[in-house]
Amino acid sequence: MSRIRALLLAVSVLMPQLLLSTNSGQAQGIPQDIPRKELLILENPEGTIKNAGWFNIWAINAGSQSNGLQQAALDTLWYIDPESGLDGVWSNSLAADKPQYNADFTEMTAKLRNGIFWSDGVEFTADDVISTVMTQIKNPGMRFSAVLTSNVASVDAPDPYTVVFKLKKPNSRFHTNFTVRWNAIWIMPKHVFEKVQDPAKFDFNKPVSLGAYVLNSYDPDGKWYIWQLRDDWQRTTIARYGKPGPKYLAYVDPGPPDKRVIAQLNHELDVIHDIAPEGMFALAKQSKSTRAWFKGFPYGHPDPTLPAVIFNTQNELFKNPDVRWALALLIDVKAVAMAAYRGAATISAIGVPPTGMHPAAYHQPMEEWLKGFEIDTGKRKVKPYDPTVGKQIADMLRPSMGEQIPADPKEIARAFGMGWWKTDPQAAQELLEKAGFSKRGAAWFTPDGKPFTVRVMVEGDLRPVMTRAGTMIVQQWKQAGIDAKVDVAQGTLPTRRAAGDFDTFIGWSVETWGGHQDLSYFMDSWHSQFVAEPGKSQPQRNWQRWASPALDKIIEETRTIGFDDPKSIELGKDYVKLAVKEMPTIPLMAYNVFTAMDQTYWTGFPTSENPYTDPVPNWGNSRSMFVKLKPAN
Repeated sequence: MSRIRALLLAVSVLMPQLLLSTNSGQAQGIPQDIPRKELLILENPEGTIKNAGWFNIWAINAGSQSNGLQQAALDTLWYIDPESGLDGVWSNSLAADKPQYNADFTEMTAKLRNGIFWSDGVEFTADDVISTVMTQIKNPGMRFSAVLTSNVASVDAPDPYTVVFKLKKPNSRFHTNFTVRWNAIWIMPKHVFEKVQDPAKFDFNKPVSLGAYVLNSYDPDGKWYIWQLRDDWQRTTIARYGKPGPKYLAYVDPGPPDKRVIAQLNHELDVIHDIAPEGMFALAKQSKSTRAWFKGFPYGHPDPTLPAVIFNTQNELFKNPDVRWALALLIDVKAVAMAAYRGAATISAIGVPPTGMHPAAYHQPMEEWLKGFEIDTGKRKVKPYDPTVGKQIADMLRPSMGEQIPADPKEIARAFGMGWWKTDPQAAQELLEKAGFSKRGAAWFTPDGKPFTVRVMVEGDLRPVMTRAGTMIVQQWKQAGIDAKVDVAQGTLPTRRAAGDFDTFIGWSVETWGGHQDLSYFMDSWHSQFVAEPGKSQPQRNWQRWASPALDKIIEETRTIGFDDPKSIELGKDYVKLAVKEMPTIPLMAYNVFTAMDQTYWTGFPTSENPYTDPVPNWGNSRSMFVKLKPAN
């Protein structure tokens, strides 16, 4: 029996018992002395945390950052919401105003709010910002040390509410390091860390909070974390939007997809981070209280991230762009979209998510360039781009989905994407042979005579959509004669990703603001200055460890123009062209997150009709949700 059928059968069999259950709707193993009407239960997509007592987010360790730590307890200078925001997309948080640069972008000034306090009663001041920067710089290997060391010449405070950064070179986007989209450089409490001998080994347990919530308790085995609203929540930055509704937040590991569905049907899980489409379909059918981002198909929230096949380009096998291109031309993205999302996917051939402002800024203007783009296989030149792939996916779905599938070409492009790369085994073979590979019978061998083995790392049940995409790609590569294998990294993918312990993996190194066309959120972190040596931990986002002098030049020019300068789009197009030619990752599609919200105990969740923030519960921006939630009648 397939997993999908088993899931649906389990839901249908258990429904009578679930509906007859008289429990408090508060399972998950969390303490039962908290009134359910005061408790919001959310999934922590990181699962069970093996180093549960680690709260030092500034040091890379096996602890969790999506257990409520970054959402409820931490804060930084600015936020940009991927949706409309509580009061516009841009939010001055610990900063009282937008960043102020000098004429050549070598100096940035941040004016800070006063009257903001840590949960232990100490006032937040410029000293905390300076301490955050200098602690990272003085301790190489901490989470933000590389970006701060490479950018900051000095940081000073002319008064308690002003911070002046002098930069080593012009960087008009330095502020984005302190601007939350999913996370950012969080501000650490100086008065705590200055007493610590080694800040990289300090667990920060119990964490002092700058957000509206403080840690109440947690499971030593890493299954759940509970946060409690501060008595002095008015002395935090989120207070300007009102009092948060829930008194308590519980971030839990609810188990695999079928258990998440059952937990929400039993009102034991208010917010599911993500489930497979079948789980969403089951909830939509069985539960009158569940709500997704969209009321119906395609349900999921389109995050401004770009799932891709990410190569470890420091691996000798994947250093050659011809090899990377060959693997791309062995993929049938239509089959991947159907396997991963049952068709509810928006494909992208370029390294920019097809969401937010990006289709108008990048995808549509670059269509003609993509149609004319050629690759040299060593024997001939081929044009690999097929502009009709999005339409093909829509046509595949129309017989079963009927009128839910649009007929207008513009609507098809918006829903399913534009074009993608042709499946071309002959061109792939020519590229591999050009790179020195050989085929013996049905199997491919590397230039040194070994079987061409490729591990594709996936997260397993923690991210079922990505796992199914990776499994389908493995099948396609195996059919072409490559010894491809699924490598399930249940709960360990973030650690292995940073360590470079993979051949390829299904995930993303492209993340954008969504509501802003600037690509610096990910692109700046792709500069070669941040690429770690093999065996060393890689700083965030450039997981492919790709170093390119041409990309460095684009990034460095972007740093010299304003954040809102239209020229940034042209530089973004230059990046797209380079990434197409070099193929450091194989872009697949936007990441549609099937976040499901149960309205039995709480109402006011963000939706497509009321898009004040992203509903996905591990985002730092999800703190906006807390002030909008109200107890259900």
